[in-house]
Amino acid sequence: MKYGIGKKICYSVIVLVLLVGLILTAIFGMNGKGYGSVEDISLGLDLAGGVSITYEIQDEQFSSQDVEDTIYKLQQRAEGYSTESNVYREGDNRITVEIPTGENSQDDANEILEALGTPGSLEFLDSTNYSLWSQGSEYETLLTGNDVEQAQAYTDSSDTTAKTPYGVQLTFTDEGAEKFYTATSNNIGNIIYILFDGKIVSAPSVSSAISGGTAVINGIESYESAETLATYIRVGSVPVTLSEVSSSIVSPQLGASAIKTSLFAAIVGLVLLCVFMIVIYRLPGVVAALTLSIYTTLVLFLLSVYDLTLTLPGIAGIILGIGMAVDGNVIIYTRIREEIAAGKSVENSILSGYSKAASAIIDGNVTTLIAGVVLYIFGTGSVKGFATTLIISNIVSVFTSLVITRIIMKLLYNFGCKSPVLYGKTVHKKTINFLGFRIKAFIIAAVVIVAGFVCMGVRSGMGDGAFNYSLEFVGGTTTTFEFAQEYSTEQIESDIIPLIKESAGVMEVQQQKTQDSSAVAFKTPALTQEQREAMEDAVVAKYPIKDGSTVESTSITGSVSSTMRKNALLSVLLATVFMLVYIFIRFKDFKFAAAAVLALVHDVLVVLAFYAFSRITVGTTFIACMLTIIGYSINGTIIIFDRIREQLKTANSKTDITELVNSSITYTFTRTVNTTITTLIMLVCLAIFGVASVKQFSLPLIAGIIAGTYSSVLITSALWYLMGGKKRGIVNEVKKAAPKKAVYEDGAQV
Repeated sequence: MKYGIGKKICYSVIVLVLLVGLILTAIFGMNGKGYGSVEDISLGLDLAGGVSITYEIQDEQFSSQDVEDTIYKLQQRAEGYSTESNVYREGDNRITVEIPTGENSQDDANEILEALGTPGSLEFLDSTNYSLWSQGSEYETLLTGNDVEQAQAYTDSSDTTAKTPYGVQLTFTDEGAEKFYTATSNNIGNIIYILFDGKIVSAPSVSSAISGGTAVINGIESYESAETLATYIRVGSVPVTLSEVSSSIVSPQLGASAIKTSLFAAIVGLVLLCVFMIVIYRLPGVVAALTLSIYTTLVLFLLSVYDLTLTLPGIAGIILGIGMAVDGNVIIYTRIREEIAAGKSVENSILSGYSKAASAIIDGNVTTLIAGVVLYIFGTGSVKGFATTLIISNIVSVFTSLVITRIIMKLLYNFGCKSPVLYGKTVHKKTINFLGFRIKAFIIAAVVIVAGFVCMGVRSGMGDGAFNYSLEFVGGTTTTFEFAQEYSTEQIESDIIPLIKESAGVMEVQQQKTQDSSAVAFKTPALTQEQREAMEDAVVAKYPIKDGSTVESTSITGSVSSTMRKNALLSVLLATVFMLVYIFIRFKDFKFAAAAVLALVHDVLVVLAFYAFSRITVGTTFIACMLTIIGYSINGTIIIFDRIREQLKTANSKTDITELVNSSITYTFTRTVNTTITTLIMLVCLAIFGVASVKQFSLPLIAGIIAGTYSSVLITSALWYLMGGKKRGIVNEVKKAAPKKAVYEDGAQV
């Protein structure tokens, strides 16, 4: 054996050992107890339950804006525990906060109940006003909680001036930044007292005047103390006085069977996906199957490391990510096959395949990453949680596609897998005239979109609303039964909820069971008196309530506030603008960017039409669904644009631009179809085996994936072509002419 070959094998073995070690570390952590263990992933209310606290407004007079501002403040505070928290108005003068705590976390739940307590006032006082306050005299505050935008605990070992590495970073509003600069300028060398509910929670000294809108309180004794202080500051000052009227620990909203069916869908989808990849791509398909397991493990590992809350839609998002993660592999393997068909050796084909596919993979994923980052910045609640999962999945997808698969592929090649038969080859014998179909493609798209708008108008005219908005958006009615005996979550899902749907004539019912209690709250769309009575009679007749208890019904508002809606809409618009800018910079042609964005508008409108026709509820996953479709569609478009750009580098005024565009779509068509199939495999499994909430997430995505594939192949390139792309060379779209007839001198024709 030559030294070079032995050295390659040694490197391959080392890499293999590292990969196996990475997987085992991520799966088992430190026997399930260490930092970063998958077993330590925080679960949401739907999977593991949490705490529910109801506050009552004590003020006699308050406005709707006061309640809206209070809900927003409480949402900010609740998100300090979990991004998947819910805050909504219940009745006229009550606000309910729901925070997931994770499975078997009685201690955590009690800790949150104690720490959250009753929201109070936050004040910043200098020494003079603190003395007046302590004497019961009138005083003036330097700042209130309304002047603080965010507070976050941190650890900074590099700060040698502080007694400890722990502290809290404050971010102020614009007005608060000015107030804080004035306060620190006037109190250099003195103490500023921070009071919460009339108690001193911190008394930092001022070393210098602080401008810029941020400040730190350092030298705190422990990270736990810093986190507690940050929590006090985050709550700020709410516009109304609140009193806690009830608190409870609630069970998971979904039973074990619902979780099992979703996991079963994931396993079935993953197996089918791996079989498809192996059958189509042979040895590279095996590499893809191994990479998918690494991808899934890394995503779960990172969720644990960063203590992110995982919900059932989040699991659906990860499962969808598995399907989309294959995209990078498909691009690479298609390129490798083309290089082998061109006569290159397997080794050179692998190197060339990765080199040529890299730009398309990076460009496609960066646009999706832009959507995720914008959504994270402006989103709240479950929207921010989904954005975090999207960002992590996106980064891991690029890493596994360009790094992990390359390592494994090289490892297998070094061990003797060198035959071209193991990789296959792709030969494009005929270019398909996709541009010739563009007029029909535009007409079909227009018909679907117009039909969607007509459906929305008809539904609105009938009083049903253009869309079927979920409880998170429009609120509804909460009906609480305290049954004579305790029922399991599975019994509630399989028996009681169907009875409520039938008797009340509603399609959406959410349940919330109080742990170790027979009390269950059912959230439904707003019910009339007749519907309430019919539901109560039907349920009580079959499932008797506890002696002495009564059935209580209250109206609730949506947990998605107007501020959250505005931020979500703003995030979609900004994400689209930033995508346009990025594509323009990368392709140096505004027509590419404009065509891509117009195609995205098409995809969004088609999915809106699907929502209108299907009446699937529009809930908190709606924005996440839309951005996922946008990211998927832009990815497919960029693959085609990247091939057009590649061919334009050698083009000139005599290049047949029509042939160039058609050949670019043809060369990438296999990738487009295979990526669509792999993604649909996962989504269809979710739609077939998943519970209702997962189906409401997967079905619109199926429609969006199909619409995105349609627009990528038949619309985007055609738009670029019509916008001026055809001016880059000659155009050859002349239909085959009829044969000319011979004309003789006497005028006779043959």
